[in-house]
Amino acid sequence: MIYLDYSATTPVNKLVLETYSRVCQEFIGNPNSLHKLGVDARKLIDASTNQIANILGVKSSEIIYTSGASEANNMAIKGVCSKYKNRGKHIITTELEHSSVIAPLFYLQNCGFEIDFVKLDEDGLVDLENLKSLIREDTILVSIASVNSEVGVRQNLEAISKVVKKNPKTIFHSDVTQSIGKEYINFSYLDLASFSAQKFYGMKGIGCLIKKDNLNIDPLIHGGKSTTAFRSGTPATPLIASLAKALRLAYEDFDNKNNKVIELHNYLIEKLKLLNIYINSNDKCLPHIINISLDNIKSEVMLHALEEKEIYISTQTACSSGNYSKAVFAVTNDKNRASSSLRISLSYLTEIRDIDNFIIYFKDFLDKLDFRR
Repeated sequence: MIYLDYSATTPVNKLVLETYSRVCQEFIGNPNSLHKLGVDARKLIDASTNQIANILGVKSSEIIYTSGASEANNMAIKGVCSKYKNRGKHIITTELEHSSVIAPLFYLQNCGFEIDFVKLDEDGLVDLENLKSLIREDTILVSIASVNSEVGVRQNLEAISKVVKKNPKTIFHSDVTQSIGKEYINFSYLDLASFSAQKFYGMKGIGCLIKKDNLNIDPLIHGGKSTTAFRSGTPATPLIASLAKALRLAYEDFDNKNNKVIELHNYLIEKLKLLNIYINSNDKCLPHIINISLDNIKSEVMLHALEEKEIYISTQTACSSGNYSKAVFAVTNDKNRASSSLRISLSYLTEIRDIDNFIIYFKDFLDKLDFRR
């Protein structure tokens, strides 16, 4: 099997799975219980939270556990807009956002909020001058992902933050799901940040919303006691401990892992340039993601052809919908390319031989499909 869909989800690191299994068996108490088993579980959660905070450079009190990035995005967006609607109902975002950002924004639009999409330059980066012109007195939220999940465009969070913070009432949220474990993030630029463990070899079903202490939001889930007042429910001790383990492992030997991905990326790009395809990702993109488009060949046809050889890539983001990639269209302004795009996503686990075998079969299928036309 050749797996080249790491941006959709990653295989669980065996050490993370061992931690999850051990905690399931040894820490069975409800962390909200007052007896010893509950106290032990609470201590483990607190230790895990402190470890996550130290790795990310945030405060333990700023960490809210969620079921994943989709819940964290919904919590951030709906929570801010509910809490601060008296300040205004204007929100700014981009065409590059994940569906778990766009969907709650459209929901809020139906509730009377106004949504503006900031312009992008030819590389897919936020046009800072246009962003500056869009921010108004009643702009309560700007939500822009650190890295787009389909094309891999990497935004300058520092520069965006400087523009946003010219209005002290505007809150800056970023979905950093595609960045965590792949690059270092300065969370001081952000008021809110969302991510999911499944993107860095952790378990599915656990994620985080980082929320600055000086910011309040209305909870998305109301109920009983938990780790914070902003998300109710019995804390998932095994998942929280496994998240801390996955995050620590993701940043171990980071430079070597990252350098390997860069080498793989450059090698694959050189191979792809020899074929009759479009490369949509550019040098402003994260090296882990390479988006390409075929000429008059449906991307699903190629995806399933490769699948027969146990080679796995993707078309759009797994959570997206529609007949074409909104992100590819936003970057290329070409609907044909957006309708025939494929995403190849790499990992430090990928090997050169995986790239070579992928190219062999990809070229073979490309020639056959081209001949059939």
